[in-house]
Amino acid sequence: MASSYIILIFLLTGYCAAVGSEKCSISLNSAIHPITHPTSWTSPSGHFAFGFYQEGGGFKVGIWMVRKSQNTTVWTANRDDPPVSSNAALELTPDGQLVLKIGPGETELIANSSDSASCAAMDDAGNFILYNQHSEVIWQSFNFPTDTLLGGQSLPTGAELHSSVSWTNHSTGRFRLRMQYDNNLVLYPKDTLTSGIDAYWASNTCCYVQPVHFHLYLNFTGALLLLDNSGEYAVISDLDTSSVNHNSTIYRLILDSGGILQLYSHRFAENGDDVVSLMWTQPDNKCGVKGLCGFNSYCTMEDEQPVCRCFPGTDYVDSTNQFSGCERNFKEEWCRDARENSSSFTFKSIDQVYWQDPPYFQVTMEVADCNMSCLEDCDCEVALYDFKKGTCMKQKLPLMYAWTVPEKSFRAFFKVGLEGIEAANTNNSNSLLRVLEYKKIVESGNFGLTEELALRPFSYKELKRATNGFKEELGKGSFGAVYKGTLYRGKRVVAVKRLEKLLNEGEREFRAEMSIIGTTNHRHLVRLLGFCAEASKRLLVYEYMSNGSLADLLFRSERHPDWNERMRIALEIARGILYLHEECDTPIIHCDIKPQNILMDDFWAVKISDFGLAKLLMPDQTRTFTVIRGTRGYMAPEWHKGTPISVKTDVYSYGIMLLEIVFCRRHMDVNASTPEEIVLSSWVYGHFRDGELDKLVLGEEVDKWLLEKLVKVSLWCIQDEPALRPSMKSVVMMLDGTTEISVPPCPTAATV
Repeated sequence: MASSYIILIFLLTGYCAAVGSEKCSISLNSAIHPITHPTSWTSPSGHFAFGFYQEGGGFKVGIWMVRKSQNTTVWTANRDDPPVSSNAALELTPDGQLVLKIGPGETELIANSSDSASCAAMDDAGNFILYNQHSEVIWQSFNFPTDTLLGGQSLPTGAELHSSVSWTNHSTGRFRLRMQYDNNLVLYPKDTLTSGIDAYWASNTCCYVQPVHFHLYLNFTGALLLLDNSGEYAVISDLDTSSVNHNSTIYRLILDSGGILQLYSHRFAENGDDVVSLMWTQPDNKCGVKGLCGFNSYCTMEDEQPVCRCFPGTDYVDSTNQFSGCERNFKEEWCRDARENSSSFTFKSIDQVYWQDPPYFQVTMEVADCNMSCLEDCDCEVALYDFKKGTCMKQKLPLMYAWTVPEKSFRAFFKVGLEGIEAANTNNSNSLLRVLEYKKIVESGNFGLTEELALRPFSYKELKRATNGFKEELGKGSFGAVYKGTLYRGKRVVAVKRLEKLLNEGEREFRAEMSIIGTTNHRHLVRLLGFCAEASKRLLVYEYMSNGSLADLLFRSERHPDWNERMRIALEIARGILYLHEECDTPIIHCDIKPQNILMDDFWAVKISDFGLAKLLMPDQTRTFTVIRGTRGYMAPEWHKGTPISVKTDVYSYGIMLLEIVFCRRHMDVNASTPEEIVLSSWVYGHFRDGELDKLVLGEEVDKWLLEKLVKVSLWCIQDEPALRPSMKSVVMMLDGTTEISVPPCPTAATV
């Protein structure tokens, strides 16, 4: 490590020295033009130029690598502005501003600096620099990368590269590379959340060094590194370039228009010819790039290139653009009953196609039954069958992130309208009858598939009417309140959460709950029925929990649940959290496990709720950095230490809550009889250590062996060091009695 660190410092300081000694060749009042000489300012070696390059029917300002075969653009100024005409001019003005003069009286700032430049230079690393009168750098293009990093260039924490539309259009494209604050380098489609659901490649360097942050650095020998300010680093790509003459080789990292991250080397000969080599690329699967194909289309490889094909029953939205997505090519009828529906449609299937969109229905059944179930379901538009698991998954369109996966045994059945289906709508009275009958079905709330419905979109007016103007409040959280409501003419009681806090935070919670609850299916997780996303209004509709929360049961009820009921509740909660941690496609950290977020249904079964603060991990990720979230008293110590969080964060919260379940009191009680009783964990540990746990449950019949077992589990869960805490799988096994439990050390929480 030490020798590597010395080399890195040499490379970094070597570059700084090169910049300091670079000849300041561009003076004030210098100008260049698109077609009139000079059209660019070149670097001393001639390998790079800054100026006008042709794009479309006009010109853009940028930097390119000068090559005999074809110049390669590496940076573009104001990339999303339209090209300018041949009458434009780029000028370093007498007052030290770098501006683009588009036409009479119309100028555009290229370099935004509070200081005035005295001169400028295009250096041999591909960096265009402005200097002040003290020869200090006041602006440089390296600080504002577009889709490319060059040798000696960094991507700071929180910054992004954005792909271009194409090789000939350098406007912002559809993909981004983000250097995250959790030290992960991640690829996403543009305009998506920074979550595991949308990510399609990651460096898996999260939490490599704590708590400092990395920045991405491409050095002059082609190594792609993550560095911090102390010299610690992680290697993304470490190529053997020992035989390469680095003085004549330029390295270039680009996020290409197809969402692939590629590292190239350009080896220049004395006559100016260059040999281009692809040194490294990620991801390997071009069809694994999420967002490459639009809605209702899937990616497949043809002649080693990704191609987007429409699902059966759909056509391209734009026939000239295969990436535009697809839309229905037949007219859909109102669905009146199963028999009519099945006679109006047929199926077309595709083998070995897969997507990650969550199904609204997932059950083990035979493939023929799966086919028929979808055909007779008004809401089902496609069924995905997994032959290995024998699982049928029904879904509605649109679908996204779909691709062919040869190694997976999937078959997708798409519902397609039969020929002549439009003829059935020619009779107006018949159409009106269908509308009225469908409205009657909706109002009754009986679709014939009560547990198989997809998420239903609601209007704000519907939900306002359902809640009687948001009159009966069931509870309030950090992002808004939950109200009781009725749908389908009072036949179904629901809980409506209205997000009311600042728009960006409310939007984040809305998206989090939609993406997380939408991908989960477990008997101990609350069920999301629908949503409203109308203008800035964001509401979520859940199944109603008639028996309130666990907090009501433990802390407010006149009659506490008996010992056996409390043991059942503790085990059901553990199983629900285990599902989130280990049984979902994407591991989920709830981040706010507490009795207020454990609801009880009509049969007193547990339902975990409130996923607005939850954090999704990458499929292979175990830890992550994120902003502090949760509820004081239930938050693990790592939240306050600036160290990464993991699923063990939920384990800690569960341990605190388990003590509350066992002893039917809050973890912190300032009105306790004695100071020793104020902090529950401290009070319990003292009696556990002294072998006197029975004194804490006077007046209640409990199994002393079971009591000690539950206290042991709790104390292990609230250990200060996450590595000492058990996984939720181990917790479930301990509660089930299938695993022996050793004596836990004193946790820090018990010494507060």
